[in-house]
Amino acid sequence: MTGFRQIEPGERIEVHLPDGRTLQGPRGATAEAFLAVIGADLPAPVVGVIVNGELHELTYPIEMEARLQPVTMSDADGARIYRRSLTFLLEAAFSSLFPQAWLFIDHSVASGGYYCEVKGRAPLSQDELTALQTEMRRLVQANLPFERHEASLDETIALFERQNYADKVRLLRYRRKPYVTLYQLGRHVDYHHGYMVPATGYLEWFELANSQDGFTLRFPRRHNPTGLTRQDDFPKLLASFRQYGDWLERLGIESVGALDDAIQNGRSREIILVSEALHEQYIAEIARKIAGEREKVRLVLISGPSSSGKTTFARRLAVQLLTLGLSPFALEMDNYFVDREKNPRDENGQLDFEALEGLDLALLGSQLEALLRGEEVRLPHYNFRDGKQEPGEWTRLRPEQLIILEGIHGLNPRLLPPTLAARAFKIYASALTQLNLDRHNRVSTTDTRLIRRIVRDARERGYSAQQTISRWESVRRGEKRHIFPYQENADVMFNSALAYELAVLKPLAEPLLRQVPHNTPEAIETKRLLAFLEWFLPIDLEWIPDNSILREFVGGSILKDFKVWGS
Repeated sequence: MTGFRQIEPGERIEVHLPDGRTLQGPRGATAEAFLAVIGADLPAPVVGVIVNGELHELTYPIEMEARLQPVTMSDADGARIYRRSLTFLLEAAFSSLFPQAWLFIDHSVASGGYYCEVKGRAPLSQDELTALQTEMRRLVQANLPFERHEASLDETIALFERQNYADKVRLLRYRRKPYVTLYQLGRHVDYHHGYMVPATGYLEWFELANSQDGFTLRFPRRHNPTGLTRQDDFPKLLASFRQYGDWLERLGIESVGALDDAIQNGRSREIILVSEALHEQYIAEIARKIAGEREKVRLVLISGPSSSGKTTFARRLAVQLLTLGLSPFALEMDNYFVDREKNPRDENGQLDFEALEGLDLALLGSQLEALLRGEEVRLPHYNFRDGKQEPGEWTRLRPEQLIILEGIHGLNPRLLPPTLAARAFKIYASALTQLNLDRHNRVSTTDTRLIRRIVRDARERGYSAQQTISRWESVRRGEKRHIFPYQENADVMFNSALAYELAVLKPLAEPLLRQVPHNTPEAIETKRLLAFLEWFLPIDLEWIPDNSILREFVGGSILKDFKVWGS
């Protein structure tokens, strides 16, 4: 065939960018070197790269012609890379200044940051926190490389045994791969669940701030990748995380390695029973608080992000209220949507169904007032197919009844007029995971909720994992705008996380994730979730109680068709 011939590989290669541009450079040069050519044209700093559909670090060598997509701090993967690297920087600085103390990365905060605790000594003083931040900035200015190398599993376990990292040793004993990827900065060595930036010089944007008995490592949010959002206090969120931490301590499973130990040792049923009992105990406590204010409270507002188990929580709360002589009436906020042509649009011109203005606030307020006065009201019914609000059933409350109203805007102060807000008891429900892989590697509350949703969407809606993952970014954007800013408005927070749940979800989620096609945008997220689930030993689904929050996602809930009493 003419026009074809064998040649030796050239010294230079071409890479192709998503916008149609082509770059040329030396064969074997790093992705970092190639992307440096266009870095000034991008809206946010580059911290990673996608090469032919696979996520890689910027140190990845480009050996042949390829498609390159920059990953910036405005992207979900880029934000994770930056925050993970910043955590490692904090570890290294902390270990050099406070070698006799232990640093724990506990959980995220809505304003952009990780709440951290110090154990083995008193909390850091302001002067000590300033010194820690100064040391981190010194390391950034030095632009030191994050040295990456692979070590055998046995070698890594021995390393962490010498450092008295019992939680890391426990976890790694369940690792199936025979090697571990380690990172080193100076004398500090650790592994991290995911990729890192090449060097400390990338980590310019951070701040350390005192937060009650610990401190917050503040970092940029994706919408403002080189700035820090104003930090608000989060006492209720912190109290909820601490309560869950206390529960885990009672169960003896303060890390995933400890959970795997418990499963391996035949303690699964004990973990399930105690976890569920703690949930029931707290739901009953919330019901007693509401009952204690029955002269004032006639309205219970429940809000929380997607896949938090709000529906099951609301029904279990209704059961507890019934045992206390209170008859709850469930009012569906979704029925108050405005007609679709009146729905507001987002900055891209798309219908924004999560905007507060998508609700008929005037009608909601007037009908709530009328119901609480004992008047008969014809409730609306929203026709989702036609996008129209239609007349629904006539309803009148009994004198002792209170209203349970569940929806994403439940904590927004603009939802109700002041006269109604004064009579409301507000609850924030979310899966506030405190069970981490180890002291430095968090289990993201977002990941827990996404895995819940993947399982539920497949079972109830017939969605593939790819479809659920593709929609998740939009869901998260709505939560950040409409839910998280108001979480501290709650009177109480209910943590729907269960210590054992990822062990149950793992065998259900993994087959769904493995069906996601390669070379799709969702394949990168799929690979990350599968790698994350590898750390968990499985638990049998049959052992889960039929009123568990988890049953909302895995099926078999006795509360699925439960209706609170009306009139």
